[in-house]
Amino acid sequence: MTEQAKVVSQRGDNVTLSCRFHRNPTLAPNPKLRIKWTKLTLDYLKEIDVFVAMGFHKKSYGSFYGRVHLQGSDENDASLVISDITLEDYGRYKCEVIDGMEDDTAVVSLDLQGVVFPYFLRFGRYNLNFQDAEKACKDQDAIVASFDQLYDAWRGGLDWCNAGWLNDGSVQYPIVKPREPCGGKNTVPGLRNYGVRDKKNNTYDVFCFTSNYKGRFYYLTPSIKMTYDEAVQACHKDGAQIAKVGQMYAAWKLLGYDRCDAGWLADGSVRYPISRPRRRCSPTEAAVRLSGFPDRKHKLYGAYCFKEFN
Repeated sequence: MTEQAKVVSQRGDNVTLSCRFHRNPTLAPNPKLRIKWTKLTLDYLKEIDVFVAMGFHKKSYGSFYGRVHLQGSDENDASLVISDITLEDYGRYKCEVIDGMEDDTAVVSLDLQGVVFPYFLRFGRYNLNFQDAEKACKDQDAIVASFDQLYDAWRGGLDWCNAGWLNDGSVQYPIVKPREPCGGKNTVPGLRNYGVRDKKNNTYDVFCFTSNYKGRFYYLTPSIKMTYDEAVQACHKDGAQIAKVGQMYAAWKLLGYDRCDAGWLADGSVRYPISRPRRRCSPTEAAVRLSGFPDRKHKLYGAYCFKEFN
């Protein structure tokens, strides 16, 4: 069996996970030949059903219902087409072909282009158990990042001194410039790893991952200084919703969005995205700057909105 080891896509796109099997052409077609696709989970003991085909019988499952089908370019093609990729589709997939007594498998990884960002709640740092961390990322249009995603972000320059959950239940943080508060200044750069922690009782920050979106992220102009509730209403009046943190990061990282105006976001934080560092905005680096979680009644900031495309 042949397959691609890895496919890279992005949210909203269609993708083909390649899988081909070899069958003796002199044999008659087997009407009971079975093709099964599953998604591998992190503990490798469980598999999530994605798609099964045997003859004319075809079935897709769960969140993949109606979004998957076999490419079927020829009688040896078991490749799977997934439409409208979601963040949750990220991961490893197993292609299994059962032909009588013969059983062959292959594994394909689906990776997404996107951005990793550290996240914590307005209550302060280290307040999220694993379940809370999952919800926090989802609320900000993201998922909990994987080790591979955090590693790629670290290679891209992400340096963050606060430990956060990853989707395998481990707690880690990326250090580019070793320094005393972050494991010591004489240590080597890399991911600092606390290991797998108690998902229920241990609390940390979280590293979230998001990809591109179908919509428009923008700073509402002309903008007046508003309270949080006024910002929500202003976006709504403009036919949009107040933007989420993940949407700001995606706009900044993937589209080069740059704005030196601090504005409200959905979680009550005030941030602004700088892709071109300059003296009064972010003098040393391109970054999404956090101004904090101010009193929501303060009329001090504008609003970032997001308008989804149908």
